[in-house]
Amino acid sequence: MRSTPDSKIRVLHVITGLNTGGAEMVLYRLIEGMDRSEFANSVISLTSIGPIGDQIRALGAPVRALGLSRRSPNPLKLLELASWLRRSRPDVIQSWMYHADLLAGLAAKMAGGYRVVWGIRHAKPLSNTMNSRTIRVARLCARLSHRLPARIVYCSEAAHAAHARIGYADDRFSVITNGYDLDHFKPDAGAGSRLRKDLDIQPESQVIGLVARFHPDKDHRNFVSAAAELAAARDDVHFALCGTDVNWDNRELAGWIEDTGYKERFHLLGNLSNANGVTAGFDIATLSSVTEAFPNVVGEAMACGVPCVVTDVGDAALIVGETGKVVPPRNPDALAAAWSELLDLPENERKALGERARERIARYYDLNSMIKRYEALYREVAGDVRPGRID
Repeated sequence: MRSTPDSKIRVLHVITGLNTGGAEMVLYRLIEGMDRSEFANSVISLTSIGPIGDQIRALGAPVRALGLSRRSPNPLKLLELASWLRRSRPDVIQSWMYHADLLAGLAAKMAGGYRVVWGIRHAKPLSNTMNSRTIRVARLCARLSHRLPARIVYCSEAAHAAHARIGYADDRFSVITNGYDLDHFKPDAGAGSRLRKDLDIQPESQVIGLVARFHPDKDHRNFVSAAAELAAARDDVHFALCGTDVNWDNRELAGWIEDTGYKERFHLLGNLSNANGVTAGFDIATLSSVTEAFPNVVGEAMACGVPCVVTDVGDAALIVGETGKVVPPRNPDALAAAWSELLDLPENERKALGERARERIARYYDLNSMIKRYEALYREVAGDVRPGRID
């Protein structure tokens, strides 16, 4: 319980790490947008500070790193985390992702019973693309979810359903979807020409883009296979890919591309600090994943006025609605056909589709709405309200 009713609500976030990623960026945007007259945020990274940690510090929020090794975890670090919690005396602890959920929940109990809100951001908790340690942690969290967290927050309806099926407590949950800053992610009339100039391709070329780190979940092979099929049918289309390890030094990815016979149509841009500047220049943005919860790249592209073709994973179809195309995962034929269908639209119709996509984000997935829902949740947890779904 808060010490005095007129003091700020102290929210301490515990996250696995602070390198660039979807959850990390949501945390940054949340802290950036929360009402600082009512809330005081601080962050503990279980591993290192990372670039997002530096950005959060620049907002004025304290950030510390526990220095936990991913390869050989030291159990004494749990005691250190509990000690940090006792000294911080937070009103609410918000943890992000499985390992942080587990350690924050245990440390909060050891420190004296601080209230923890677990953050779940995965739609397939037992996916074969996850390592065995993470699967074990997810299973353990399912058993402890009835005792450790005061609330469980899912980033998508798909994530909630999947975790309920494996035994996560279903009497204390909320679904708070990601939100997007429409002043940051917005159409850019000059982005298309700049992108084509940077790629050294013809101004009239069509560009299909994928923003995703190289990981089995993202299924780059599906994208490459579909791209090869489309490239064989159309000579005006190019493919721009960006994300961590998405470069020509990645011999696995480069090998797939070389095998298509259309290497000159592929552009590997690596990890970009301003991916939305590239996204706004796409004719079509794509999600080729086999699993997602709530894919940020789809909402960001839609906010930029770019129509999307997505695989039917997590909440992707719900995000897109009628403003794009949804295809089965691991089906490059369907992916290529959906691309072709959008490329065949008259330019004004495709532009109108992108405009409707942005309108859909503004209506359902606005950043301010996400922030207000988290603030409401933290008020209720700090006020010791009975468990239950919060909408």
